[in-house]
Amino acid sequence: MASAEPQRHEELALAEAIARYAREELNLVLPLDGFRPELLSAHLTMNFRVVDEHGRQLAMGRNLAQLRAELGEQAGEQFSAIAQPKAALSGITSWNFGELQEIMEIRQSAQILIGYPALLDRGDSVDLEVLDAPQKARELHRDGLRRLFMLQLKEQTKYLEKNLPGLRDLGMQFLPFGDAASLKDQLLRVSFDRACMAEPLPTSEAQFLRRCDEGKTRLSLLAQEICRLVGGILGEYQALQKKLQGLKNLPQPAREMEEQLARLLPKNFIAATAWERLQHVPRYLKAVALRLEKLRADPARDARWSAEFNPLWQTWLREDLKQRKQGVADAQLAQFRWLLEELRVSLYAQELRTPVPVSVKRLQKMWQSMQR
Repeated sequence: MASAEPQRHEELALAEAIARYAREELNLVLPLDGFRPELLSAHLTMNFRVVDEHGRQLAMGRNLAQLRAELGEQAGEQFSAIAQPKAALSGITSWNFGELQEIMEIRQSAQILIGYPALLDRGDSVDLEVLDAPQKARELHRDGLRRLFMLQLKEQTKYLEKNLPGLRDLGMQFLPFGDAASLKDQLLRVSFDRACMAEPLPTSEAQFLRRCDEGKTRLSLLAQEICRLVGGILGEYQALQKKLQGLKNLPQPAREMEEQLARLLPKNFIAATAWERLQHVPRYLKAVALRLEKLRADPARDARWSAEFNPLWQTWLREDLKQRKQGVADAQLAQFRWLLEELRVSLYAQELRTPVPVSVKRLQKMWQSMQR
């Protein structure tokens, strides 16, 4: 089992580390765009060796993301076998496990393994386990912590389950995305996220109970706000679907808009879309509706806008697919995706305006700086 360094070391790019060292120790300023790692010969890049607890080599290569993809599952299983007997707790229904550490050191013979504690959602309880990957731990911990809030505030949870406003009508509109149980689950998750799960997340019992006291008085009002927003989104979506059916003579823009809607509104869009982004979705849907109106009047103009937008969109899609295969989550890439949505508004529905200035040239320059 190969040991891992803390997250801050994993995320610090080599170029940034060298530039910082030059600035602090040598009083030299090295611009980051001066580094060209892609031009280096292979023998000058880092060579990684993965070894087990006995020092035997399991794999070696210069592509760390590929090694992680190939050995990640096996490494996680081995780490779990070592860490869980020493640190795991199960059947938790209240915060009774002391302070939650961000990082835990686990000794195994002569090695020190770095683990990341996380609460895991088990439905009627949560488990405390130690995971080997910080990103995975953060993602699972949010679900587990939310479940613990719901268990602690069980009376409020039961009330919301029975009294989510307009649930029957929402359920009919939600049918293209899932059943009533999925809708209710997502609405509850977002309600508890907004009421109790603001960053930084609680790490002690006192912080957790304070969040419970603050959250329980706001849950009902927040749930009403969320249901209103979701109802508006689903209504816009239904209207757009009817209009798109009449575009059989313009298949290319129809496909573009259908793909846009599928990206904006996956089956779990209520819970999967950050609240600050979900609030913009009605405007994005109205932009699609305006594009439809303008398309009928001037298809050539729509084609010109698409010719400007699509190269950036396809570039983003390729990078997104590449990072998903590598198991990488890039915050800059995610932010760029929403700027592309704003660019669509700027091109196809200028009258709706955008909260930040966007243009094809701006985003092209931003993309180039992201790739350095």
